[in-house]
Amino acid sequence: MQILKDERAQGSAELLLIFGGVIVVVIIAAIMYRNYVIGLSDELSNGTDLQNIMGNLTVMKDKLS
Repeated sequence: MQILKDERAQGSAELLLIFGGVIVVVIIAAIMYRNYVIGLSDELSNGTDLQNIMGNLTVMKDKLS
């Protein structure tokens, strides 16, 4: 019955579970961030948003001048 009373490794096991959970969260966040950056680069390479903003700024400048 001494096996059931021995709790020396319980703290180490709990720390391993916590670190494992943190690693899983970090991996999921990295995958989501990678997908976000890939989508962002597609939008920037398209350039339509930037052209729209530049056109709107030109129109505003002309109206204020």
